[in-house]
Amino acid sequence: MTADILMMGAMPTIEAKLASRFRLHRFPTGEDAPPLSAESFRSIRGIVAYSSAQPVDAGVLGRVPNVEIIANMGAGYESIDIGAVKARGIIVTNASGLNAVDVAEHAIGMLLAVARDIVAADRYARAGLWKTEGRMPLGRRLAGRKLGILGLGHIGLAIARRARAFDLRISYHNRRPVADAPYEYVATIEELARRVDILAVAAPGGSETRHLVDRTVLDALGPAGILINVGRGSIVDQSALIDALADGRLGGAGLDVFEDEPNIPDRLMALPNVVLQPHIAGATREAVAAAIDSVVDNLVAHFAGLPVSHRVA
Repeated sequence: MTADILMMGAMPTIEAKLASRFRLHRFPTGEDAPPLSAESFRSIRGIVAYSSAQPVDAGVLGRVPNVEIIANMGAGYESIDIGAVKARGIIVTNASGLNAVDVAEHAIGMLLAVARDIVAADRYARAGLWKTEGRMPLGRRLAGRKLGILGLGHIGLAIARRARAFDLRISYHNRRPVADAPYEYVATIEELARRVDILAVAAPGGSETRHLVDRTVLDALGPAGILINVGRGSIVDQSALIDALADGRLGGAGLDVFEDEPNIPDRLMALPNVVLQPHIAGATREAVAAAIDSVVDNLVAHFAGLPVSHRVA
């Protein structure tokens, strides 16, 4: 028997693979979306979710009494009410680690862009200022500087491995030390920021990490410091970050994630010492293909009575 699957948003990259194996329904969002009947909601046995789609909250879960599994397209699953799904015994899987290489590459790219003024230099050259104003102000090399990583999971470790090639000295903060990690563990995020020149945020989102990087941490990083965020926008107090960048209390930032995506505050976009990206660090062809395969394989395995991979609940 073919299972009914509810997609929490438009997912053109995965729909063809899902449609060949399941009956698909799309959660109605927006005024023009076709409604789903109560009977259709009752038929749902699986859900496909992702961070920027409709959250799988208590309201949604109350309408799908027969759902058995939620397969999340990304590593972060904060859009799913984990407490509610655990109470009902619903399985949750994610795509943890499948885009770690991609996110780490982008983090290093943003670090180079900020530290060496690559984006600013591009604008400078295109505006003809090299000819009229001469050379830009001197930048700073990365080699020998100290990198602190907040969150030494799959992504944090991938960042650290690549950072070593740039002769960066690496330390980290985590909820607990990581066994066998060849990097110095620092007990608090504030102390880590005080010790390093660059702070890379690679932690998961959620209530436990909300505004973990606040004004105190940013001030500890200091006026020569650089913040790179490829974790979640909620981890950094965005207002405090904008103030620190504008006031010169922080040297620069590279941001792939924001507190209210896809909205970026005008004040942040106006700052010259920040590189902004539209949450694309993990969005490579290879990473998306791997995530799609993981979602489809887990749904197929579950409804065949087989174990699933990357289970988080």
